[in-house]
Amino acid sequence: MYIEIKIPSVGESITEVTISKWLKRDGDYVELDEAIAEIESEKATVELNASHAGKLKIIVPEGSEIKVGATAAQIDTDGKSEAGSVANSVNETTNTKGEEKADNSTSVINYASGTPSPAAAKILAEKEIDPKLIEGSGKNGRITKEDAINSISKDAISEPNEVIKNIDSLRQTKREKMSNLRKAVAKRLVAAKNETAMLTTFNEVNMQPVMDLRNKYKDKFKEKHGIGLGFMSFFTRACVLALQKYPAVNAYIDGTDFVFNDFCDISIAVSGPKGLMVPVMRNTEFLSLWDIEKNISLLAIKARENKLTIEEMTGGTFTISNGGVFGSMLSTPILNPPQSAILGMHNIIERPVAEKGQVVIRPMMYVALSYDHRIIDGRESVGFLVSVKQMLENPQLLLTGQDPLDALMGF
Repeated sequence: MYIEIKIPSVGESITEVTISKWLKRDGDYVELDEAIAEIESEKATVELNASHAGKLKIIVPEGSEIKVGATAAQIDTDGKSEAGSVANSVNETTNTKGEEKADNSTSVINYASGTPSPAAAKILAEKEIDPKLIEGSGKNGRITKEDAINSISKDAISEPNEVIKNIDSLRQTKREKMSNLRKAVAKRLVAAKNETAMLTTFNEVNMQPVMDLRNKYKDKFKEKHGIGLGFMSFFTRACVLALQKYPAVNAYIDGTDFVFNDFCDISIAVSGPKGLMVPVMRNTEFLSLWDIEKNISLLAIKARENKLTIEEMTGGTFTISNGGVFGSMLSTPILNPPQSAILGMHNIIERPVAEKGQVVIRPMMYVALSYDHRIIDGRESVGFLVSVKQMLENPQLLLTGQDPLDALMGF
């Protein structure tokens, strides 16, 4: 009996997805609930599982778009596992691709050979001149005998060397269809530029206090909490406290209303195999440094393995993006709608700075805050960034109480 495998609903308002990858081949035997494909929507990539055990019959090929509720495959519940089916399908796929590649290569060579007359072709062949380098004067650009003679009568210094002669054969292009996720990202970025009054303010942070604190406690921190102590937890904590001080930075515009949030759901930009993804940490105002580090680590792993859920990608009141991990020295981060602000971190570079009338070398980081000027004024944006800077340069401000540094580390 054949059972249809239909595309499930992957989120509100999503009506179409892409089958980004078949994890099983046509004819493979699959077990109940075994992942058979990855389907990609504009928000996330999720797995499609087998509803029954049996032989898989693929109906919609990989890379195709398909409506939610449509049939992507069938499972023959009477089918049995057959040894060698996988190997055969691999060989068939390899042979087919190889034949296609050969055909394509042939067509490129034939097309590039040019259209000289027989007399011109003979002259060019004798002189080893590539007809592609000659502009024909005959009908429809045909290379005539005179064209061939003129080409070899030119000064020898103008003749291209072997590399130049063959360069056209090395010039290739590749067309790749945009994924639903990338199309959604592109649409949101254009909307952010066109529909907001985006402005960016900059500052710089002396990272020496945080670096000293991290070096002092990182071993004990890892032993106690089982996670490394990075810079993101300090920045996240500083942003949370600054958001509570400047609530407009944590708000957004809905029509003609300002919507203020009394919670801090921080979106952390992480790099995944299919591009930048922005999962969310909920109620970050209640998280300790070690909780923040654990959450960031977990979300980063899920992003790399394409296991982030739609819920983990939805929402967020403020975004932090760390371009410094890629070597960025300074940039203007773009808003993540409907949020009204985003903080951009950059790489740490030792630079000479003035302290108490003396020039000293300090590890400095440029920070940037892009914000929607419709809801956030200059005073608030600058004040927010200065507040973040002050807390990072004076880590004791991140927590108050007895022995604040030990409390900050959770000892």
